Amino acid sequence: MTVLLTNDDGILSPGLKALEDVFSENHDVWVVAPDGERSGFSNSITLSEPIRCTQVGERSFAISGTPADCVILATLGAIPVMPDLVVSGINIGANLGSDIVYSGTCAGARQAAYKGIPGIAVSLNSFHQPFHFDPVCEFLVSHLSELMNLWDDGHFININVPNLTSYRSVEITTPAVRLYQDRLLPFEPPRGGTYYFVDGRPEQRELEPGTDWYAVEQGNLSVSPIMLNPVNHEAERHYRASGLIKGS
Repeated sequence: MTVLLTNDDGILSPGLKALEDVFSENHDVWVVAPDGERSGFSNSITLSEPIRCTQVGERSFAISGTPADCVILATLGAIPVMPDLVVSGINIGANLGSDIVYSGTCAGARQAAYKGIPGIAVSLNSFHQPFHFDPVCEFLVSHLSELMNLWDDGHFININVPNLTSYRSVEITTPAVRLYQDRLLPFEPPRGGTYYFVDGRPEQRELEPGTDWYAVEQGNLSVSPIMLNPVNHEAERHYRASGLIKGS
């Protein structure tokens, strides 16, 4: 199988290297990843300037664009083969609940699904070393056929795992409500003007069983199918029944 690896932490990320090592044992692996940190870039694409692509290994390329750009370039000919699977990660830090809206890691898998290719996003629930990548790597390679069979062209797969030497079990989950308490940190440089850093952390709330956040906090590996179509059919029916367009 031809596997394309990407991420949003950049070409030098240890999580990307962990995926490359494990998939290279039995698969044809190509790496197309950003040349630096692209966390929080979501599904953005580069339109205002050319995208630089630099070969950094026999089958590895660093690009100046976003994770979505990586998948677009790879599937349009930047590599000589069409991937059968795209795996994005392993992200340093979880992508739970509404994180998937902002996540460049999820964007890599989402963009693959837009192209009709199975996409899997993988994230580790920690920002601090040591990073325990082995459990989720072993899960991926040992359950790859099942994951491929679960996939269809209407969604991508979002996997989150606790940073432990082993996880308790595997849970199929839905995204939690995960909102943040944001704050601005102003900085005034000597030459004038004001700069702002945006900082935040998840709001404390009671976690709901069956959600990805709950599963990971319980020490479990979370597998969530994420739909590509954002249409809320119940809300649509409500709008149609409201009489909003009468007389227009």
